[in-house]
Amino acid sequence: MKTLSKRLKTAKEKVDFTSTYTIEKGMQLVKEVASAKFNESIEAHISLNIDPKYADQQLRTTVVLPHGTGKTIRIGALVASDRVSEAEAAGADVFGSEDLIEDISKGILDFDLLVTTADMMPKLAKLGRVLGPKGLMPSPKAGTVTTDLNQTISEFKKGKLEYRADKTGIVHISFGKADFTETQLNENFKAFFNSVETNKPSGVKGKYIKKVTICSTMGPAIYLDFEDFS
Repeated sequence: MKTLSKRLKTAKEKVDFTSTYTIEKGMQLVKEVASAKFNESIEAHISLNIDPKYADQQLRTTVVLPHGTGKTIRIGALVASDRVSEAEAAGADVFGSEDLIEDISKGILDFDLLVTTADMMPKLAKLGRVLGPKGLMPSPKAGTVTTDLNQTISEFKKGKLEYRADKTGIVHISFGKADFTETQLNENFKAFFNSVETNKPSGVKGKYIKKVTICSTMGPAIYLDFEDFS
């Protein structure tokens, strides 16, 4: 039987798993139990009353976190040859046209997010088997198919990110780091939670949100009382 590390045992002793916490107390507690030797990510997991196999119960959209995620992301831009210099000037870390398509087809994915323009989507179709499994396929819903490269790249650099419900109806997101202040975590979380509420799928029947938990990378789950969130 696997035994808990002293660090995790101590962290779990600080959390009451039979109770739910206010958002303010939750952010205080999640920072307190993030005691690993690295700067842990702070995650949120929202369980929804949806069945994503139905089109009208799917959730996939973007949100801008006011304080970013604390992570530096590399952005790739796949554009027509006459817009490569524009993509570079906009701040893309990797940019190109046919040359980038060739690299991607070989499995060279030196980016965390890929943006493109609508005219390039037909050429991207053949790369679906490479990009799809890694969640890197651009899509209008994800905000990664654009006409304005400068604005799109800038927003993602500042903290815009895509989220989606998985096949069990749970949305997972990292919304900060352990070294964020409680206020920064609070404001980031509220932006995410409000986005989930605002983008409620049309096919939802009954109660939409079932459970909300937060945790650090190596920490225990902390259940939040979400009824009074605003």
